[in-house]
Amino acid sequence: MPDAPGRTRPLARHGRLPRRRGWATLLTVVAAAAAVVLVSGASVATIAGAQLATSTRTVPLSTDDQSTAKTADVSAIKGGANILLIGSDTRVGQFDSDEDVEGARNDVTMLVHVSEDHKQLTAVSFPRDLMVPIPACTNPETGTTYPAEASAQFNTALGNGGVSCVVDTVENLTGLTVPYAGLITFDGVIEMSNALGGVDVCVASPIDDTYTGLHLSAGAHSLQGSDALAYLRSRHGVGDGSDLARISSQQVFLSALLRQVTSNGTLSNPITLYKLAGAALSNMTLSDGLAQTKTLVGLASTLRGMSTSSMLFVQYPVVDDPADSARVVVDEANAHTLNVALQTDERTSLNDSTTGRASRDSSGTGSPSTPATATPTATPAPTSDTGSPAPETTTTSSPSATPLPSSITGQSAAEQTCSVGN
Repeated sequence: MPDAPGRTRPLARHGRLPRRRGWATLLTVVAAAAAVVLVSGASVATIAGAQLATSTRTVPLSTDDQSTAKTADVSAIKGGANILLIGSDTRVGQFDSDEDVEGARNDVTMLVHVSEDHKQLTAVSFPRDLMVPIPACTNPETGTTYPAEASAQFNTALGNGGVSCVVDTVENLTGLTVPYAGLITFDGVIEMSNALGGVDVCVASPIDDTYTGLHLSAGAHSLQGSDALAYLRSRHGVGDGSDLARISSQQVFLSALLRQVTSNGTLSNPITLYKLAGAALSNMTLSDGLAQTKTLVGLASTLRGMSTSSMLFVQYPVVDDPADSARVVVDEANAHTLNVALQTDERTSLNDSTTGRASRDSSGTGSPSTPATATPTATPAPTSDTGSPAPETTTTSSPSATPLPSSITGQSAAEQTCSVGN
């Protein structure tokens, strides 16, 4: 149960947080977990093979998506590769049988688009409270068929029809084909942050969240385990207290994690790399097409050498729902712009001033974005599949990139930003 308002705790408490609905909100970190696996280069085949050999949980997608995943080379899909990453509020499998809730919820849903030329990754976060059309879906656990709905809360799609239903909902919303998907449990957050020895994040103004027990002063903090989980979970402690604010704060964490992983020799340390990949894969339920060593190796080849400046985190554009202040609806004009950019595999950039409701650029905050030992300025050369250094390739933002509308918030992983308390 949540801590009562007003109850004080020491700074960044340690220990396991109580189990509750809403854990899935933490699982946006799966994008970083997937990136860790994909950019590893030299060791990804061994790691993926070992982890997949012990994994028995896979799920099918629709017939069309299954066919695409079966026949396509993921590193050469026309228009780029799309992978849907889902965080659920259940810890085992697709559906929640241990808690008094009506099915599982996809409280975190992130679409990862890797461009065909392998020069940009765009991770799009969909708010859990977004009202969208949901297609007719059949629950694979119970056999119950749910009719199509013209408008329903986005995070009910998983309970309606599992991973495939969430994929179909995103495909209808974006016009994209999404042949790969993964469902994530929250334990990977703890395991991955522990494997790194902590993720260094910046806090621009104090975060005090009595619901998660997280209390962080302004400045730099190294977070791992339950502290990292509480940070990603915090909504009441950041920005305006909304789920949209939580998304922008989560992007601060993910960007810091990616900078840390790609800059301090992590990818050349086989023990740390194996732990990181294990934290991701051992806590995932994969679609049949993604649960293939060749797919993960192919994805690794598409991202090898990509710099963090070419990895974008964006929030799907929404506006307040006029019928319900607790919900949001699609910002049609700006969503169309983003959808078309993804459909046409267009290289894009973000407005420098649109980091989100609960984050800001680290400059002028009076706080370092990360401790001095973790403020990289460049991405190291990747390694070849034989373990030897590969020719260095540094991808930077292209002057010809098309800027997205200023109302579309987010940041690149290279930007050093800070979470803003409320």
